[in-house]
Amino acid sequence: MIWPILLLTAVTLERLGELGLARSNTQILMARGAVEIAASHYPAIVALHAAWLLGLWLLAWDMPVNLAWVAVFAGLQILRLWTLSTLGRRWTTRIIVVPGETLVAEGPYRFVRHPNYAVVIGEIAVLPMCFDMPLYALGFTIANVLILVIRIKAENAALSGLSHAEQA
Repeated sequence: MIWPILLLTAVTLERLGELGLARSNTQILMARGAVEIAASHYPAIVALHAAWLLGLWLLAWDMPVNLAWVAVFAGLQILRLWTLSTLGRRWTTRIIVVPGETLVAEGPYRFVRHPNYAVVIGEIAVLPMCFDMPLYALGFTIANVLILVIRIKAENAALSGLSHAEQA
């Protein structure tokens, strides 16, 4: 069964590429005087995503692939690319704030305050469904939402400083 291996390989390479891009963007932003906010929960996010992907490799590498769910997952990747391209060098996996910057209000940010998190919630649920693993999807979705509650609260607090700076 090559299809599950190809799908998991593609997702793994995507995630590794994103980590490299995020690291590069973070360095660029920090060189511009940015500060990281609420870094203490970041290891939990990394651990959750690593466990999610590793678990899929261990459990799903030889399972049949549901093409309808793969199509949904592909749609999420289009939304992810839209989000990343809208943010450009401002996209990172951490909460990074550059003093004096304004909030992005174009692309998917016209419709949703945190489009990347919406995509991640979808991905965590949908990729396991590609392998007919609804309980796996549910368990990791619940864990992800619990971490995102902390993350989004911290990010909203950090972004509210930018919103106030725009009004001044």
